[in-house]
Amino acid sequence: MAQHEGIPLAIDLSTDVEYRPDRPTPYRARVRWVDPATGRRTSKSEAHATEPEAQEWLDALLRAARRGIAPDAATAELAAYGQANMELALRGLEKKTHAPYLAGWRRRVVPAMGHLPLQMVTYGAVDRVVHGWIADGISRSSVKNSLAVLVRVMEQALRDGIIDRNPARITGWQSQYQRHEDELDNPRALALPDFPTLTRLADALVERSADNYRGWGDVVTFMACTAARIGEASGVRAGDIDTHHWIWTVRRQTTTAPGGLIDKGTKGKRARRIPLIEEVRPLIAERLLTSGGDPDARLFRGPRGGRITTAVLRDAAHWDEVVTRLGYEHLRRHDLRHTGLTWMADAGIPLHVLRLIAGHGSLTTTQRYLHPDLRSLHKAGTSLTNHLNNQRPTPVPRPVPLRNTTRAR
Repeated sequence: MAQHEGIPLAIDLSTDVEYRPDRPTPYRARVRWVDPATGRRTSKSEAHATEPEAQEWLDALLRAARRGIAPDAATAELAAYGQANMELALRGLEKKTHAPYLAGWRRRVVPAMGHLPLQMVTYGAVDRVVHGWIADGISRSSVKNSLAVLVRVMEQALRDGIIDRNPARITGWQSQYQRHEDELDNPRALALPDFPTLTRLADALVERSADNYRGWGDVVTFMACTAARIGEASGVRAGDIDTHHWIWTVRRQTTTAPGGLIDKGTKGKRARRIPLIEEVRPLIAERLLTSGGDPDARLFRGPRGGRITTAVLRDAAHWDEVVTRLGYEHLRRHDLRHTGLTWMADAGIPLHVLRLIAGHGSLTTTQRYLHPDLRSLHKAGTSLTNHLNNQRPTPVPRPVPLRNTTRAR
């Protein structure tokens, strides 16, 4: 299945597909060419599940080659392409603009998307990444700079003919800030009303998913009952669960990084403990049994053993469709955390304990989950304290007796 095709710059491109029946993805597509600058023979390969998929990958490289694009450039990852072409991408900008653009590239774009091949950077991928930045509290100007440098890099890839449109030119992201600000002002408004509603949501997600995978419902129930972030739920290991006292020690979270998903420390950089209520203990016990006693086994995985992310849960369980059908079209995965904290506040958990469970750095953030009546009482108590402090008399300095320095005659 080999073929040869001449492309510009006198490069002779050859392709073939090899069938390897003992592999999970048995069709290896390979392309080889001679670099005209170095004279060195170079190759790239990629495994695929079917022969048509392998051939499609080769055809894409052949089409790029007809436009003078070598296979290594056509399959370049975003981080590598940006590093090699940043000077071209930023040409025409004032020098003072380079620093914030490059900071956005290093700190946000590369960790979130740098591992993706250029042709896999889609409008949806960019939109999800930008939404994640906003949810993480990144400032509007930092998001603007990060998105602007991504637009310029992808524009250079468009000029190079590697892509046929610029997926970084998304619109409407500024309006997401208003929703995020509303969320910070009144997170209670985003919570589910009660446990039966949560159960209906979990069951509906399972029913809508492929093969009715129960794990999607379990992780949703777990997140709401522990007020956990989805990355923390994905990172929980069997050894983190104390079944004697039914306490979960949150030590890590799953997050994106160059090359894929990694586990790192919690958002607050410190471990914290969360009580596990009776409603979630049976599902936790069942999952601990399947771990085989391995303390490093993940409590929650996808149906094929992969790590769970907010995007994976959304797509696999058809989240948007399900919540709209149930009448909660506003509900996002992170709102399960708001749900748990709201329920805990309404249950009368003391404010300082709620703050520890949530992992909030500021007590003010935790106070937003209090019921308005409780919030008013707390404010009244603070006002009384201030009033009493203001009533305290100012200490009057005691007179210091003067020593008689007159000498006796």
